[in-house]
Amino acid sequence: MNRKYIVAIDGGTQSTKVSIFDTVGTEICSHTVKLKPMHLYGECFAEHPDDDLWDSLKEACHGVFEKFQGDKRDIVGVGLGSIRCCRALIQADGNLASPVQSWMDIRLSKPYEHENDAVRYVTTTTGYLTHRLTGETKDTRCNYVGPWPIDYNKLIWLEDQEAFDAYTTPREMLFELVDPSTVLGTITPLAAEATGIPAGTPVASTSNDKAVEGLGAGLLNNGTVLVSLGTYIAAMMLGENANQSPANYWVNPGATPGEWLYESNGIRRGMSTISWVLDLLGSDVTNEANRLGISREAYMNRLAASVHAGSEGLYTLLHWLARPTHPHERGVMLGFSGVHKGAHMFRSVMEGIAMTMKNNVQAMCDEQGVPLRSIVVSGGGSNGELFMQIMADVFGVPAVRNVVNGSASMGAAICAALALGIYKTREEAIAQMVKVRDSFQPIAEHVDIYREINENVYRHLADQTDALLRKSHEIFTKR
Repeated sequence: MNRKYIVAIDGGTQSTKVSIFDTVGTEICSHTVKLKPMHLYGECFAEHPDDDLWDSLKEACHGVFEKFQGDKRDIVGVGLGSIRCCRALIQADGNLASPVQSWMDIRLSKPYEHENDAVRYVTTTTGYLTHRLTGETKDTRCNYVGPWPIDYNKLIWLEDQEAFDAYTTPREMLFELVDPSTVLGTITPLAAEATGIPAGTPVASTSNDKAVEGLGAGLLNNGTVLVSLGTYIAAMMLGENANQSPANYWVNPGATPGEWLYESNGIRRGMSTISWVLDLLGSDVTNEANRLGISREAYMNRLAASVHAGSEGLYTLLHWLARPTHPHERGVMLGFSGVHKGAHMFRSVMEGIAMTMKNNVQAMCDEQGVPLRSIVVSGGGSNGELFMQIMADVFGVPAVRNVVNGSASMGAAICAALALGIYKTREEAIAQMVKVRDSFQPIAEHVDIYREINENVYRHLADQTDALLRKSHEIFTKR
């Protein structure tokens, strides 16, 4: 019997990744294409330039097929995942009416208002790419996070006309909603020519990107939390209902029907702060890393590993991108002295990420009355062993990373496997496809240091600096 394959699409804020898995979760090959720099302009507008999401998907598909040694005829399906909280405006011919609005765009805080007659449909990134790949006007009901006219309990368009009309979005412009992990349609001949995916291949729906990551990380409802180290850093755990009024987390639809995902507060521009530090440290770091034949991150990880836990009292507050409701927020590094060097700054950022997410996760778990037992860490940051150890030490529980740590890709593949009936349940699919790579145990001495730092200093930083940052914001907004 021939080995069967699934194409998994993971569209992110900074790149598009296409992977090919077999049906037992082995990643055969993958190819990633970086997106163009975000177009930031005006009153906090943020757009993906041109048709970047579709163009990068086509390029990533061709790149992965150049690496693929199997037979394309053995590809049984495509799992389509992409960024949540974005808005795509489409013309009647399927082309974009304007660039895709990013989740960072201020316009995404309000419902769509129809002002451009060229717009025929308004949808999400998954809806747009579904239309490109299959020609269908269908979308997963589980990627409508934000100000859409949707019933968040039933995950259907609002049936009450008055409530629907309050969203100012014409009904005829919205796609048909379908369950996650179901077949949306099949690859059209035109899409096959553009991507290299065989025509007629079924395309499976997924969910919002965080729910897809949760599925791909193997989350079960057992006190395990996923910490996703991406441009937006989030933490998630499975939930049992669609409680819409929590204080310390919010509820997302899951990646399989009837599943819910609880998500703590996160960090905006989280892992890009690491890139910021590396850029700030300049050419010396780049040149030495090149001399050693390793990445800048790997080089700085070597140096930061020799820095004591707590970075000699250097603390980083991760407000590099202010929330729309808190425009005065700014990133803060506090506690410099003559002993601090680049390695301290690098480690301090990682510690700041870990402590921020520890506090957010603990608040979520405490509200639910659920003890935190372990964390799964996914995303590029989990490749660093120092970062993994810091996460274990700050959280005080084992930190696990999987063989496939790009869990959104794995989640998309699982959604396709479920849609095609390869597996009957999410538990069965996880057992067969998700494999643990290694686990980092907390170091007791470091756990004690981080607990003392967090309780006495770190968790109070935002409150203590807030008033000054408000005054600073007022000064510069006057000009």
